[in-house]
Amino acid sequence: MTSSTLPLFSAAEEAALFHSQSPGYFALLVRQPNRMVQSSHPLSVMDQVLALVDCRLDTWISQAEFFRPNRRVVNLARIGLLFADLDTYRQPWASGRSPDQLAASVLYHCQEEGIPCPSILVFSGRGLQAKWFLDAALPRQALPRWNACQRHLIDRLAPLGADPAARDASRVLRLVTTVNSRSGEICRVVHVEHGEDGQPVRYSFEDLAETLLPVSRWDIEAGHKARADHRQLRLLQGKETGKLRTLSGRQLAWDRLEDLRKLGEMRGGVSEGERMQHLFWRLNFLLLSGATNSQQMFLEASALAQELDPAWHHRRQELSTLYQKARAYEAGERVEFGGRQLVPLYTPKNNTLINLLMITDAEQRQLRTIVSSAVAAERHRVREESRRRAAGAIPRQSYEAGSLSKARPWEAHGISRASWYRAGKPE
Repeated sequence: MTSSTLPLFSAAEEAALFHSQSPGYFALLVRQPNRMVQSSHPLSVMDQVLALVDCRLDTWISQAEFFRPNRRVVNLARIGLLFADLDTYRQPWASGRSPDQLAASVLYHCQEEGIPCPSILVFSGRGLQAKWFLDAALPRQALPRWNACQRHLIDRLAPLGADPAARDASRVLRLVTTVNSRSGEICRVVHVEHGEDGQPVRYSFEDLAETLLPVSRWDIEAGHKARADHRQLRLLQGKETGKLRTLSGRQLAWDRLEDLRKLGEMRGGVSEGERMQHLFWRLNFLLLSGATNSQQMFLEASALAQELDPAWHHRRQELSTLYQKARAYEAGERVEFGGRQLVPLYTPKNNTLINLLMITDAEQRQLRTIVSSAVAAERHRVREESRRRAAGAIPRQSYEAGSLSKARPWEAHGISRASWYRAGKPE
C-alpha cells in the first residue's frame, strides 16, 4: 500500500501499535533550540502527552516500556516489536528515490532474504524505520533472545543501511507527525502490511526467531536428541545436563544480573560498603548479556547505582577497567588463562560469587542461577521427583505403606491379627 492511499497516522495512533496501557513508562527525547530534553511519562497518559508534542521540533519516542521513569535497559519492563533504523540516505542506490520507492526496495529485499514483511514502514525524513509488531509483548526475561533476533535482523538488512548502533531495547526512534529538521520533511507512515483483521500484521516472536536466528531452538533440541539417541543416553527434561540446566552465555549473564538485583531486594538493600562491588558485578553481567555496550555503559551504570541507593553517587573512575574490558570484548579479543581462550570480561564461577557476596543457602534457593552444587543437587532431586510423579510413579512413602498394608492387612483395620482372622479376613 502506497502513502497516497494510506490513512494518516497520528503520533498516538502509531505509538499505540507497540505501546500498551500496562503499568510502566515510555520516554520522549526532544531537541530544543539549545539542548536535548528527555522525559519519561506513564503509559496511561500517553495519548494526552503526545497530543501536547510540538510537531515543529525533532522528537523521538522509546520503542520499549520501562518499569521506572528512566529509559535504560536495566529498567526494561517489556517490548512489543522488532525494529530497524535504515539510513537509506547513506546508500548510493537510494539516491533520488521517493519514500514510496524506498519502501518498495525494502519490501523487495525482505522478500529476497526470506524476512517477513515489516508491519509498517515509517519515513523518518531521510531514511526509513521498519517495525515488526509482536502478537504479545515480551517480558524482560526474554531480552537476550530478543537481542539475538535484533542482531541478526540488522545484519541481514545491512545492504539497506541498517544502523547497527540502533538496535538496543532502550532505543528511541522518530515520532510520526514531527519534523526532521535536517531535511524539513515530516516523519510519517509510508507502508502498512495488513493482517487478516485489516490492522497492521502482528507476528509470533517464536516465528520471527525461527526465521531470523541461524539455528532455531527446535533444531538445537533435535540435535540434542539425535546425539542422545546415538549414544543411547536419556535426554534430560528441560535441556539439563547432570544437575544444572544448560544456558546460553548471554542468557546466563542476564539471569545472573537479575539474581544480583533480587539478592539486593531480599536483603532490603545493599550496605554502603558493598555498593561498588554490587554495581561492578551487575554491570559486568549486563555487558556480557549483550543488552548494552561500552558506549551506553556509564548511563546504565548510573541507573543501576540509583537502584542501589538514589542518594549514592558512584565514582566513574572505579569502572574504567571494566570499560576497557568491554571495549576489548566488543572488538572480539580473547585472553588466555589456564590454557583456555576466554572473553576479556569477567566470567566468575558460582562459588566465587557466593563467597564474595556471602550468599546463604536460604538466599540461593530464591535465586535462579547463582547456586552452589549442593543447592543445585537439591533442585535436581525435586525436578526428578516431579518428573516421576508426572510419569505415574508412586511416592516411596505411599508405596511402603501399601506394601505394609498387604503384608499386615489387620493393621489397616486397627485390629489384632487374631481378630482379623476371626472376622473372616475382611478386605
